Amino acid sequence: MHDEKHIEESPTAQELETGDVALNLVGEHAHAFDPATEARVLRKVDRFFLPYLDFNIMTKSTTLPLALNWLTYCKAILGSAILFGMTADLSLSVVVDPNTKPPTVSTNRLSWATSLFYFGMLAGLYPLTIALQRLHTGRLLGGIVIVWSTTCMATAGISTWRGLYVQRFFLGFVESVIPTAATTIISNYYTQREQALRQTAWLWTPSAAIILGGLLNYGFAHIDGGSLRPWQYIYLLAGTLSLVFGLLCFAIPDSPVTAWFLTKEERIVAVERLRRGQTGVTSHKIKWSQVVEAFLDVKLYLLAIMSTASWTTNGAVTGFGPLIVSTFGWNSFQSILLQFPLAAVYGCSLVLGGFISSRVPNVRIVVLIIFSLPVIAGFTMIWKSTWSHHAATPLVGFALIGFYGAAAGQTFALSLSNTAGATKKTVMVSSVWAGFVVGNIVGPQLVKSQSRKQHYPELWLGLIICQCILVVCAGILYAVLRRANRKKDQRCGDEADKDRFAFQDLTDKANPYFRYVL
Repeated sequence: MHDEKHIEESPTAQELETGDVALNLVGEHAHAFDPATEARVLRKVDRFFLPYLDFNIMTKSTTLPLALNWLTYCKAILGSAILFGMTADLSLSVVVDPNTKPPTVSTNRLSWATSLFYFGMLAGLYPLTIALQRLHTGRLLGGIVIVWSTTCMATAGISTWRGLYVQRFFLGFVESVIPTAATTIISNYYTQREQALRQTAWLWTPSAAIILGGLLNYGFAHIDGGSLRPWQYIYLLAGTLSLVFGLLCFAIPDSPVTAWFLTKEERIVAVERLRRGQTGVTSHKIKWSQVVEAFLDVKLYLLAIMSTASWTTNGAVTGFGPLIVSTFGWNSFQSILLQFPLAAVYGCSLVLGGFISSRVPNVRIVVLIIFSLPVIAGFTMIWKSTWSHHAATPLVGFALIGFYGAAAGQTFALSLSNTAGATKKTVMVSSVWAGFVVGNIVGPQLVKSQSRKQHYPELWLGLIICQCILVVCAGILYAVLRRANRKKDQRCGDEADKDRFAFQDLTDKANPYFRYVL
């Protein structure tokens, strides 16, 4: 630590304008703080952003993970809605050959309805994420979620497949900023070591959404009376709940520098503890040099490809999971309930992977590779097994697919922990989420209803290839990061500059004290 005269030195006006927002609060030199205070601050941050899912969360804290849970539920309910009348009502399936027994049906419209959501996300990802860096996080996020929830409720009024196409695209466009906002919040409040486990706190939301949403959908499916179809009730409920959480999002502070739920002393500690990792907090100034550096960085492309490969599975399972399970001999109601094992495996693997990464240093890529192996096994079991009535093997294989959650979670954690510089981080996070979008576009297109009798070979072969690409890219990324750390270790920097560099909004390449997490 530095002596008192160094603590009192103030950054220049130029540094305040171009540097991290943290400079306004803590300056260039480190402030001493005790571990007990840091632990208290971490608990308060956790309680605000990662509340326990009990009755009191509605009144005691901002429920970001639960809000994302419902948003994920809204996005994923298309897979259940198609089993309860939407397919017929909106003409999402078309008979292409009535002479076969049974008649050959094309589900291309349904595939495109699923994919158009992600085309919308791709269109909104970069512009809205740049706006996120420039504007107040809570206000932007709250407004977006309210628009999003209104769009979701409007789905109940759609009467044609063309209207569904428009709704899905716009829904994806406005949602594009929501996952990047959650990722950015984790980066702004948590150290490199803490990020992997906290990332799982909201990436588990597809798991919870499938389980909780499946129970709700199961109940709505049994509604016989009323003027609406069961799938319309599903969308109205999802949109209404999301509206409530949109209002709660306005309470989210812009950064730990302005966190209203912390005292001034605690805000200083919240910022100071990030100094050690050299990742910074944030800056509202867009730096185009960092944009260029991001697109010239091989890490961006490796992580984007890894994200695409891992989330292609999600695209197929989210849109067609219940439909695929129904081909194993289960009815529509049972097919929804049998999504639960996959969701449970997804959630448990995600949390386990995050826990291991937070306890054991530099094992994130190893964890990613290991957890990818059961996914490949699951694809193979479904593809090559016998699909007899209520067959167990394809059902077990379907559950094993849930291990993709751990690999997907580690990909996001690696992008967060290995990028510094506010604008570069924005571009990196957006690019990794672009991979998520592309994967979710590709996934539904691999499902060819014409090859159902052959067990959808294009789907399982394509997903196996994606997992192999993920493992290979992860190995290359490990070699790249390890080599970069060795080069940084060979360049001896002045330790007196280490504290000063932390909040200068330097990129990971420009900061000699930054070290990559493997």
